[in-house]
Amino acid sequence: MPPIASSPSVAARMSRQSSRDTAQELAVRRLLYASGLRYRVNAKVPGLPRRTVDILFLGPRVAVFLDGCFWHGCPDHATSPKANAEWWRTKLDRNIARDHETTAHLTAEGWTVLRFWEHESPEEVAHTVHDLVVARRSLRHRSPTQT
Repeated sequence: MPPIASSPSVAARMSRQSSRDTAQELAVRRLLYASGLRYRVNAKVPGLPRRTVDILFLGPRVAVFLDGCFWHGCPDHATSPKANAEWWRTKLDRNIARDHETTAHLTAEGWTVLRFWEHESPEEVAHTVHDLVVARRSLRHRSPTQT
């Protein structure tokens, strides 16, 4: 059961938090699309219910997550609310554990998982993702005599 908001302004702010199509996600997706890459958005994690990947490349098996600093425990920018502190600590710790579980699951299934923080430059994120996806695609298309 979620805690009662400590003030009306906190309740309003939290209700506006987007879990998808954040500014960073939109910026990265625009850059990837402009570079010629096509992908799935908010795709279900294969084999894990109620989990989604922000940007998914099926063929090269690359899963990209763009994590918010507060919600996912950024070591540089995460904060801990003082109101309802115990509830929030439990909630945020579960988020981090779920991230680790999702990454481990996808990796075990042969996926390459990339995780970025919301404060990272969309241009740098898109460049890293682009280079990896292109490299993975070229590996898939090599014939056995080329390896």
